[in-house]
Amino acid sequence: MGQEKSKIDRLQRTLALESKVSHVDGVSANRASVLRKLNIETVRDLVTHYPRRYLDLTNVTTIAQARIGEQCTIAGQIHAIELKRRRRNLQIVEISLVDETGLLIVSVFHQPWLMDKMHAGDHIAIAGKVEFNYGYKRMTNPFMEQLAGEKAEGRIIPIHPATEKISPAWMRRLVANALEGIFGVLDPLPSALRQKHGLMSRNQALQAIHLPKSMDEAAQAKRRLVYEELLMLELFMMQQEHERTRGLEPVRHIVDGAHLQALRAALPFALTSEQEQAAADILKVLSAQKVANHLLLGDVGTGKTVIAAIAMAAAKDTGGQALLLAPTEVLARQHAKTLGPLFEAAGMSFALLTGSTSAPEREASIKGVASGAIDVLIGTHALLEDDVLPANMTLAIIDEQQRFGVSQRAKLLAKGAAPDALYLTATPIPRSLALTLFGNLTLSYLKERPGIAAKRKTHVVRKTERGKAYDAAREALKRGHQAYVVCPLIGAQPSSTKKSQRDGIADDGYYPDVAIDDISDFASEDLSSAKQEAEFLQKRVFSEYAVGLLHGKMTAQEKQEVMDAFQQGSIDVLVSTTVIEVGVDVPNATVMIIEDADRFGLSQLHQLRGRVGRGDADSEVYLVSATNAEAALARLNAMVKSDDGFKIAAYDLSLRREGDILGNKQSGTSALKLVNVIRDASTIEMAHADAAEIIAADPDLASPDHAALARELRLLFTEEKSAIGG
Repeated sequence: MGQEKSKIDRLQRTLALESKVSHVDGVSANRASVLRKLNIETVRDLVTHYPRRYLDLTNVTTIAQARIGEQCTIAGQIHAIELKRRRRNLQIVEISLVDETGLLIVSVFHQPWLMDKMHAGDHIAIAGKVEFNYGYKRMTNPFMEQLAGEKAEGRIIPIHPATEKISPAWMRRLVANALEGIFGVLDPLPSALRQKHGLMSRNQALQAIHLPKSMDEAAQAKRRLVYEELLMLELFMMQQEHERTRGLEPVRHIVDGAHLQALRAALPFALTSEQEQAAADILKVLSAQKVANHLLLGDVGTGKTVIAAIAMAAAKDTGGQALLLAPTEVLARQHAKTLGPLFEAAGMSFALLTGSTSAPEREASIKGVASGAIDVLIGTHALLEDDVLPANMTLAIIDEQQRFGVSQRAKLLAKGAAPDALYLTATPIPRSLALTLFGNLTLSYLKERPGIAAKRKTHVVRKTERGKAYDAAREALKRGHQAYVVCPLIGAQPSSTKKSQRDGIADDGYYPDVAIDDISDFASEDLSSAKQEAEFLQKRVFSEYAVGLLHGKMTAQEKQEVMDAFQQGSIDVLVSTTVIEVGVDVPNATVMIIEDADRFGLSQLHQLRGRVGRGDADSEVYLVSATNAEAALARLNAMVKSDDGFKIAAYDLSLRREGDILGNKQSGTSALKLVNVIRDASTIEMAHADAAEIIAADPDLASPDHAALARELRLLFTEEKSAIGG
């Protein structure tokens, strides 16, 4: 009887996770309203509101023992607290902290409210890096916690994200109350998985991550919860893919047919071993008795398009058609120009369909693809129109797939009965991130830039030194080469609201690797405007050369005219926004100057510099920094040290706060609160392998052993279902 009651109690406590947060002791109506602004509406939300760090008072250092340049935790008493103003807009709270061994000065920027919260005589603990200047040991903007008059040595204090209306201490109290209400919660992970990897139970992990007895216990709790987050996301994505293809008759593409062989014979170069491997990977999944869902990740200039052409030839050999979707008309036209001769040599018909395609040409393309007369249709969003109805699309290819929404990708796939899908991206991301974002896809990588002997050198210069970049560009122009100048804005823009700034950016560039905090001030007056820059350069710097302007506000025809002029050499210097990031191939361009480079993500800078170094001549890239901040310059110097996009991406990710690595705005990743794709790479591999094994054996999670997993997935992803896709 007692055992039965215990089971019922545990079930009730598990069900309590979905209760409203107002059921937790201490959560008044006002506090519930404040918590809602932190996206905390249920008990589950509250107990997964994890500490961002800990004050480890089991390992406290005295002020005298604190070593300069090292991180440490110090507990002491406030001797004095003072508000200082260095400039009109800079307020500094300065705290004199003492213990039995000495004095340490704490400087806290932009938090004047601390004057009302902390007073002389209060006991506090601080954690941060110790510095020494002006004769004293100091800490700047450390983590701080009031100790309510106690020294509190021997405790570990979790620091939860909080607000002005709910302090960290109150947040800790509310979380503790919530944990008490769900103590003994059932575990959704099968016991076999927990034993296999030596994982805590969910109940132990939730208690330990919020109220750890040691830092090792907190680390073990985090390990368990990271694995759980990843396993759930991987299972969900794999289930989604299984559901998408349920009941469909997959196409087993012919991968050694005459058209494919003819296309290979027409290639003007031999494929590298890496390209051969990628082609083999793709042809293998195309020929399998299963709907293919493959992602080809290739650094700039590695030949992804040629591999895609091989896949399209396989579709022709199978009696099917291929649709190639590109995000911009510039890129779609580039594909048609590059692939057209190969298709013609292989006996394959093709057409280009974009927003600027004339009415007669559009009608002919639509009729041709509907009758099956056109084998390959290349285009932009125009391919997604309802009247584009291919006779037998067996392969859908989406280039720069991250630029399309889930519904857009689904709309293209819906134009075939059960088409294989091939996604291309030039955004270099580590395998761990690819598995996290695209766990339901098979993957191939291209990292080598074949057939390019030219060297590409990158320099970082301050704005006051940009003359060096101009000199390099002039020297290149004298040799008959061309240059790019990239600016983040089109022209003068209002900076009244963040929304207007974000809208202005979105028109001209995709920022997959830039947190919104990094770009929210793009519209400030010190940033370069493409229009103003073009005028300045034409008048003052390159007056004897032709300077052109390209940006996202131009019509498709205007963009194409500018690009044609640049490719033909009638424009010497092209001033552009990030619209040139992909699809622009001018081998004669050997110098690129990127203004305000510190405002871009490193991966995007790498994409941009991929526009030069595409010919036989050596090239140079100048990253002009608007700041002298050491951290920003060190970050840009990573571009100087490496030309490998994947290494750059990994370094870029390593600099980010955990919440920025995936970004909760990325579809589906709101379920990931603890995952760091660099630190947790091995756990990602582990969770991906476990999820694949589970889905292979029990795709519907119908087994009694998987009942708790199935329930957890429904609870986590019911609202996410429409937001996640391959």
